[in-house]
Amino acid sequence: MSKLKKGLLITAITLIAVFAIFIICISPITKYLIEKYDVKYLGREIKIGWLYLNPFTAYVHIGNLKVYEADSDSLFLTAEGLSADFQLHKLFSKTYEINTITLNKPVAYIIQNKKELNFSDLIRRFTPKTKRDSTKPRVPVHFNILDIEVIDGEFHYIELTIPINYYVKHVNISSPGKSWDNDSMNYKFSLESGSGAGKIQGDAALGFDSLNYRLAAKIEHFDLGLINQYLQDLTNYSSVSAFLDADIKAEGGIKDELDFNAKAFVAISDFHFGKNADNDFASFDKLVIDAKKISPRTFQYYIDSIMIAKPFFMYERYDKLNNIERMFGKGGSKIKQANAESDAGKFNLIIEVAKFVEKIAKNFLKSYYKINKVAIYNGDIHYNDFALREKFSISANPLFLKIDSADKNKKRFTANIKSDLKPYGKLAADISIDPNNYGNFNLKYSLLNVPVSLFNPYVVTYTSFPLDRGKLEFTGFMDVVDSAIKSENHLLVIDPRVAKRVKKKDTKWIPVPLIMWFARSSGNAIDFQIPIAGTLSDPKFKFWPIIGEVVKNIFVKPPSSFYLYIVKQIEQEIENSFSLKWLTRQSTLSNAQEKFLSRIADFLKDNPEASITIEPISYESKEVEQIILYEAKKLYYTNMNGVKEKNLSEDDSIAIDKMSIKDPLFVAYLDKRVGDSSLFTVQEKCIYILNESRVANLYALLLKNREQSFRASFKEFSSRVKFVSVKSSVPFNGFSNYRINYNGEIPEKLREAYLDMQDINEMAPRKKYKEKRRRLLR
Repeated sequence: MSKLKKGLLITAITLIAVFAIFIICISPITKYLIEKYDVKYLGREIKIGWLYLNPFTAYVHIGNLKVYEADSDSLFLTAEGLSADFQLHKLFSKTYEINTITLNKPVAYIIQNKKELNFSDLIRRFTPKTKRDSTKPRVPVHFNILDIEVIDGEFHYIELTIPINYYVKHVNISSPGKSWDNDSMNYKFSLESGSGAGKIQGDAALGFDSLNYRLAAKIEHFDLGLINQYLQDLTNYSSVSAFLDADIKAEGGIKDELDFNAKAFVAISDFHFGKNADNDFASFDKLVIDAKKISPRTFQYYIDSIMIAKPFFMYERYDKLNNIERMFGKGGSKIKQANAESDAGKFNLIIEVAKFVEKIAKNFLKSYYKINKVAIYNGDIHYNDFALREKFSISANPLFLKIDSADKNKKRFTANIKSDLKPYGKLAADISIDPNNYGNFNLKYSLLNVPVSLFNPYVVTYTSFPLDRGKLEFTGFMDVVDSAIKSENHLLVIDPRVAKRVKKKDTKWIPVPLIMWFARSSGNAIDFQIPIAGTLSDPKFKFWPIIGEVVKNIFVKPPSSFYLYIVKQIEQEIENSFSLKWLTRQSTLSNAQEKFLSRIADFLKDNPEASITIEPISYESKEVEQIILYEAKKLYYTNMNGVKEKNLSEDDSIAIDKMSIKDPLFVAYLDKRVGDSSLFTVQEKCIYILNESRVANLYALLLKNREQSFRASFKEFSSRVKFVSVKSSVPFNGFSNYRINYNGEIPEKLREAYLDMQDINEMAPRKKYKEKRRRLLR
């Protein structure tokens, strides 16, 4: 018995020792085998910090895992820990089941080169090389993977062809997993932007056989700076920034991208897009879309509201191209190239989103839709033209648009637009549209109270004659039925007046005074009716009413010549008594202006109780622009002619003043001095080569000299001539001026002119324009 006990004890100790050695050695052996055969079976090198394997509980944990890219020493995946728990007893029923699998703090890199991904080799490696013989019975083997969790992950996406480098952090994913007899798999997820602000969280489900999906996600203030990297492929230069908030619920099928139903609240805020971070071409404070149902699958769209707050857009025209073509290439060549590359397999997120939106738009037009409200608040639309001899600028601000109840089941829906124009004017339009036929609509529009002097950059460039008086109105309607147009339009210019010709090398000549003689009626107004017929694709303008009005003026105006002369004299008497006009860069008085001021001085002498207050109105932007252009031309002139600035003669100054800012040699000089291809306008280039403080000093000196020239006429009455602060504005007549306000008595001659003008305005043919011209009179 003692020998038996001893044998049993030795056996037991041996078994325990073997078991202990097995337990101790199986983990390092497994680690060794993985690291030895990793490349052979996986095609990648794997390094493990430590590994624990319990063969009896089928639990495995890998610490400090590193998986490398194929044939590379770059990391594909790292993780602090990977744990898995297997069900061994189910192997006997031909079921492979993982109870839990946990990936702790993984860092993974997804690299794309056109359609090739850095894990495509793994997909090819584990894809069967031959199809299964369908004549042989299938062995029923089942796979279950349950309780999946990713904790605090970090995932990098790198696209090589554009290139793109972006990542998300604090990625947490949990799922109850998928069993062999269940097609779908549910997930919960959350993540944060790695390179900016923002969070995304939600839950989703995916059917592996049906490829159907369900998604519910909330996005909080997510930074859309990622777009900048994709824009590099579409633009010559650009900068975009924005933040996204959204609450989206959707379900559909992956096979067809239009096979979905969705409900979404989307808000994009603080959007800026432009040449650089400090130079916007477009922006808005907030865009909100509240969609109750979007269903391309069933051709239904129910949208509660689409609203945009403070949208801004700037369109600029240069000597060559415009700001849009400068950014996207002539005719959108950069976009066309990117589209072609996308078709060839190069992935660009913006292109793909644009293609998807295009499909949605086509589906939308074929669908039933109902939009309760569309609104634009406080819009600001700018147009700048630098292709002229001086800058032209106008803006619609604030602009409002409102569309109520756009319902395809209704016969009509209406849209209203109204806006102030800066510096002057008002714009309004009302449109009624048939939602089932966009070739049926009614449009009314009006453009009111626009000074014709606003268009002087065009008028002077193409005619040499500026306009310093006149107000434009344009009203009309357009009724369109099946794209056939019936339209009546009324063009009215009240009291247009041509100023003295500008003789420059960069202006063309057209006899505007003669044209005015034929175009203006005896009521001193250009008043034309302009009918339009034809179709939307081929409109026909009827000019016979205009020709008839011109012929009428030829016969009516000669007998009225003396009357028109008297009216002009009275108008000028009133205007000159209340305003002194300054041409750009003018600082000394002309002979006519000195005579005018001497009359006011005589009035003050004869009326000891009277005084005047001078309100300087300075067209600062125009004055500074002309100073900049002149000073830059002066630098060029002195450089080319080897003369110092202090030695310039009066003839030199005249030559500099007449020089065109579009002169090829001058432009070449600027380009050489600037050396910056991102500056497109002559004005920008001139500012670049000048000292800004010098320009500011010259502008201040101009204002000072004007005041001194004016005061020189009132030395004896200086205490009765008061100046208020200079007001920077855009004057209605397009010129800086001194407004003269009389305190107490006003000159008798001015009083008589007022009374005469009141009588004249009550007489035909001026009477019908009486209310419209009231603003032009002081």
